[in-house]
Amino acid sequence: MEFDPVILSRIQFGFVISFHIIFPAFTIGLAAWLATIEGMRLFTGNPIYRRIFDFWLKVFAVSFGMGVVTGIVMAFQFGTNWGVLAERTGSIQGPLLGYEAFTAFMLEASFFGVMLLGRDRVSPGFYLFACCMVSFGTMLSSFWILANNSWMQVPLGHEIVDGKIIPADWREIVLGPVMMVRWPHMLLAAFLTTAMCISATGAWYMLRRVHYAEAQVMLHWGLGLAAVLIPVQLFFGHLTGLYVLKHQPAKFAAIEARWQTEQPAAEVLLAWPDAARQDNRFALEIPKLGSFIASGNWSAKEIGLEAFPAEDRPPVLIPFFGFRVMVGMGLIMLAVSWLGNLLRHFGRLESTRWFLWGTFLSFPAGFVAILAGWYTAEVGRQPWVVYGLLRTADAVTPSLTTSDVMISLLAYALVYAAFVSFGIWYIYKLLREGPAGPALAIPGATASRPLAYADDAASATGAAERG
Repeated sequence: MEFDPVILSRIQFGFVISFHIIFPAFTIGLAAWLATIEGMRLFTGNPIYRRIFDFWLKVFAVSFGMGVVTGIVMAFQFGTNWGVLAERTGSIQGPLLGYEAFTAFMLEASFFGVMLLGRDRVSPGFYLFACCMVSFGTMLSSFWILANNSWMQVPLGHEIVDGKIIPADWREIVLGPVMMVRWPHMLLAAFLTTAMCISATGAWYMLRRVHYAEAQVMLHWGLGLAAVLIPVQLFFGHLTGLYVLKHQPAKFAAIEARWQTEQPAAEVLLAWPDAARQDNRFALEIPKLGSFIASGNWSAKEIGLEAFPAEDRPPVLIPFFGFRVMVGMGLIMLAVSWLGNLLRHFGRLESTRWFLWGTFLSFPAGFVAILAGWYTAEVGRQPWVVYGLLRTADAVTPSLTTSDVMISLLAYALVYAAFVSFGIWYIYKLLREGPAGPALAIPGATASRPLAYADDAASATGAAERG
């Protein structure tokens, strides 16, 4: 691979956004969780909810700050590395990014201070309102970002004047049908990511036999939310696949590693796509299933990459594996959440240690799914930065040199390694300490007699409520 300014700029952008995206994805769901927990505390007066809220608020504050810092570089790169993109699409992308600042950031900046410092300075009702506004702000931020990215994926509502792409219909740009599929898909991914992290934290405390009352709430609520959301997410994932099939057929063919047009088309479950030979090695596939998934017809014709000019074909390896990793993580979350709720129904959730270990180890599933989905969407869009309108190779700043990008990439790598490592370590420290108050263990719990008895559970829960 030749490291020219284009490929290095793509690597740099991918590197920066890979670090950035995990924090907004986590904080979107966590802000909603905090608003919900605070509402329950206000409604019930249960002190357990207050301790859970105060605990996760610290984690949210660190994650939110890291998301803001890593996000600043994203906009900065549009000017340094992607000058032609900024020049030709600035009249559309500029306002969309500006709307995020004027709406989402305004809400977050205005009310986040109330969340951190204002509990004793405002009424309980206004404090809950502040929590809801911060949550709404995080979701609004994702709305504008997804509107921007969705327009780059499937540009609508524009016209070209003197080589520049300018807005013609803002309603179509912001509220187009593709956006209305992709934004819920992203929101659900964020909620699922947070739900799995909260569940994993509860399972971790259960395994350590500490913070039982708080852990029980985290485990039950997290698994319950994930169990409800994952089928909805699978539905929106299917709708996303349909938009890709309709508007980006080359990307769809790359995701399926479908080199030749087939009728009926097989569904390749696993393989090693070989771009040189334009076939799949060691393929495990199901005949006709590809046609049914794509078109709802067992005998439909499905277009292969051969139908597109070579210069318009995306890479296959990353979209192919990225999509399957994303789906695999979704299936893991489905299995963990549904099995957890089944065990809860039979009163065995807290006592089944192998499941608690599985829940704890599944905490990265949401993050991995989001990253894999993003790689699938962005790499599969190539060779276009604005699909069908502007090629990636033509969007780079003309004066950029290889050494310029190499130096900035190395600088970003060093700074991010230090900054993100410290942030993750500090979040781990907060998680290790757990909620404020006594780290209550189950009375009489031992390795041979774990959290399995109702009297133990009741004793710990009662002690927590009195504390």
